[in-house]
Amino acid sequence: MCDQCPAGTYVKKPCTETSQTVCAPCPEGHYEDDWNFDDECLYCSAVCQELQFARQECTSTQKRICECIEGRYFELEYCAKHTKCPAGFGVVEKGTPWTDTVCERCPEGYFSSELSSTAPCQKIEGQGGDAKQDNVWHGEKNDKSDQQCGIDVTLCEEALFRFAVPTKLTPNWLNSLTDSLPGKNLTAEDLQKIKQRHSPQEQTFQLLKLWKQQNKNHSVVMKIIQDIDLCENSVLKQIGHLNVTPEQLNMLMENLPGEKVGKEETDRIMKVCQSTEQIPKLLNLWRVKNRDQDSIKGLMYGLKHLKAYHFPKMTLQGLRKVVKSLRSATMQKLYKKFFLEMLGNQAHLVKGKSM
Repeated sequence: MCDQCPAGTYVKKPCTETSQTVCAPCPEGHYEDDWNFDDECLYCSAVCQELQFARQECTSTQKRICECIEGRYFELEYCAKHTKCPAGFGVVEKGTPWTDTVCERCPEGYFSSELSSTAPCQKIEGQGGDAKQDNVWHGEKNDKSDQQCGIDVTLCEEALFRFAVPTKLTPNWLNSLTDSLPGKNLTAEDLQKIKQRHSPQEQTFQLLKLWKQQNKNHSVVMKIIQDIDLCENSVLKQIGHLNVTPEQLNMLMENLPGEKVGKEETDRIMKVCQSTEQIPKLLNLWRVKNRDQDSIKGLMYGLKHLKAYHFPKMTLQGLRKVVKSLRSATMQKLYKKFFLEMLGNQAHLVKGKSM
């Protein structure tokens, strides 16, 4: 019988009639977690995504396992916030990194007066308690990320970050941009991962996205977010009155290029997202599935083909207005206001381009 190779190694040279199997250690970034006859080791999974951390790092004998940060769980390929039970409802099962919170209406004799993802119903003490506070059960949102239905980057942020990509990329562009950004610097390891995982045109977008995440409390980032909110309010006004149906959302998805977001996922979007969030969430999931794709260009591509499907005229007009606003002079003004100031003497490397 030929020998198998132990965990952490692979078959460098198969056995023959006269010699046993020759094993070799897995190279860096690869693993084997059991005895095997494989002629190469398995590749460690990509780095953990935004809002995740490595619960188990990759070694020669085990794969990397990513987990959502506290307060979030893995849902539809992103880390969604645990549901907060409204007043009148209590937590019967706390959320985990893999499951959402389970809420139930408080039974007679119990109450809950807070919006919480951890608090169970409490027993009413004394007279006059009211357990039926279910008039709040209308999807109230308590912060911006909830209102965005778990979207990591809004359409306006994406447009601004992609606008910052120069027409001609120089070899040291990413390093120059990193050195010029205020706040906490991205590490050499962060830069290396971005360069390895993304195309040159996509790297600037990914770098700025990570920079924003790591510098949420920096004055410049906070100011950018404030101005982005104004842009986003304008976009949401164009989308908010559309009231797309599940069929229309699926039709839009079918006309985007690349890998599709499945029907089950689009049905979930219709269920958990408000009307203003449904199209941005669909584009967000599509961008995740198609790593180096631009949501706005994808939407432009889809709109060109929807006419043939008799898509409602009002909906098409609303989506076209969204695209127009994201490619307008407003984005150029925001870009000049923030990024040219931050880049300083590197500004000559950056020239605005049409989205």
